[in-house]
This record gives sequence, structure tokens and C-alpha cells, in this order.
Amino acid sequence: MGRFRKVTVSTDTHGHTAGWAPTELAPPATAETDPTAAAFFDIDNTMMQGASIYWFARGLAARDYFTAGDLARFAWQQLRFRLLAYEHAGDMSHAKEAALAFVEGWRVEDVERLTEEIFDELMAPRIWAGTRALAQNHLDNGQRVWLVSAAPVEIGRVIAARLGLTGAIGTVAEVIDGAYTGRLVGDLMHGPAKADAVTQLAEVEGLDLARCVAYSDSANDLPMLSSVGRAVAVNPDSVLLREARLRGWQVRDFRTGRKAARIAVPSTAAAGLLAGAVTAGLALRRRRLAR
Repeated sequence: MGRFRKVTVSTDTHGHTAGWAPTELAPPATAETDPTAAAFFDIDNTMMQGASIYWFARGLAARDYFTAGDLARFAWQQLRFRLLAYEHAGDMSHAKEAALAFVEGWRVEDVERLTEEIFDELMAPRIWAGTRALAQNHLDNGQRVWLVSAAPVEIGRVIAARLGLTGAIGTVAEVIDGAYTGRLVGDLMHGPAKADAVTQLAEVEGLDLARCVAYSDSANDLPMLSSVGRAVAVNPDSVLLREARLRGWQVRDFRTGRKAARIAVPSTAAAGLLAGAVTAGLALRRRRLAR
């Protein structure tokens, strides 16, 4: 059995704790576990090329939940959002409203099954080998490793389980009688909310944040990066790169070719808006099937 200690506070209706989901992990036999240290990894463009919610949408499109044309339009809308409407309060509000609406009425077990299938098909080949090695180094040193993402916690949990990590912090959907209501529990796991969640987890798990490390590609995660003892910019955007150089943070870039290029859809609040766009695709499919 792993040494994960079950958290008993802030539990939602599906048993998820304050936005994070545990994955049992047996520590390396040769490592002396450090109970006060942990590493926190953003997912989109940090652990994985592109946005996890986009690849999830791609998998749904492949299963005829909506068309490839819908998907291309969604991707362009999110890129335009990133370029023209960067992180305004109103946009974040819209993102929060849209973030998990696309799973309204779905059974939890169905979403988890689809996520596992789509991870194996589309996400696993896009895990950055360099970032995965960084995470494994923490594990080999007896430290716990958590994913922290604005994506639904179910996606984070599957990725964590597939990679053998400790668990995931993510946006949590309300669940009643085993089905999603389409509403959020708490806030979208974005910006300052990530730092708050990491701090709360540290208090519950007995972590010393001064001994912890955080990894991200985005300046939106500066609150989380600033909350730990060591921060690492991975595949950083231009703003984070400047900040990392100013603060003397380590920079790791695993991209090739033009560093400004991004595969698929940007991360952060755009992922919430993409989820809203997926909602429209699913609605279109339901209308087509009803004809």
C-alpha cells in the first residue's frame, strides 16, 4: 500500500477533497521518503504538449460527440481568446460558468472511462519526456508529486494515475447521485486559486512549502510558483520567462523549433471556455440524434 494519508476536510459530493484527488503510490524501495517535501506540476504545456481539455475534446470528437469542424472552430476561438481577451475578470467569470457545463447529466464513471481511453490514445504520446523525468526524480527521492490544473480533476486524476504520481488538484464538478450537475464546487482552479489549494494541501498533509517545488509554463501560475521554496519555469511563456530571469528561477525548455508555438489549445482560463464550446458541440449532437 502507498503511504498516501486520506484527507478528511472539504469533501465534495463525490468524495473529492478540496479539488484534489488521491492516487495510491508505493514509494521507491531505495528512497527515504521526505514527509515534508513535495513537487507541484501544472499540466497544460508543462507536463503535456497543449491543453488536456482540448485533447479530451478531440477524443470526444473521434467518438462522434461532435464534428471535426466544431473542434477546429473551438480551437480557433480559444486561440483568439488568448490573444485578444487575456485574463480579464469578465472572461474568467464566463470561463467559470462554462467550465464543466459540458458534463451536465453525465455519469461520473462514464467520464472517467472516456478520460482513461482518451489519455491512452491522445494524451500519453504528448507527455513531455523531460518534465516526466523531473517528476520521476522527485518520486525517486521519496517526495510526493501532485498535478495542479484548471482542467477537471477527473482528467488530472487519470493523468496522475497513469504517470504513477501521488494525486491531482483540479477544478471540481458537483456530483449528485453519481451524475454531474454541470456546476462547480468552489472556484475554477486557476491563478491564485492554485496557490490557495497548494497551501491548503500543505497544511493537511504536513508539508513544508519552503521545501517544496513548483513547475509551470505560464505567468498565470506566478502565485503558485511564489508560494513554494523553489520555482521552475518549464516551457515558459514570455512573461514567465522574464519573471524567472528576474527572480533567478531555473528555466527548463523541452520544446523544439519556434518556442512561441503551442500545440493545440492554450491552457488556463481558455480551457474553461473550450469546455463551454464542447457544450455547444454536445448540444448539436443531441439535436441531430433527435431528428
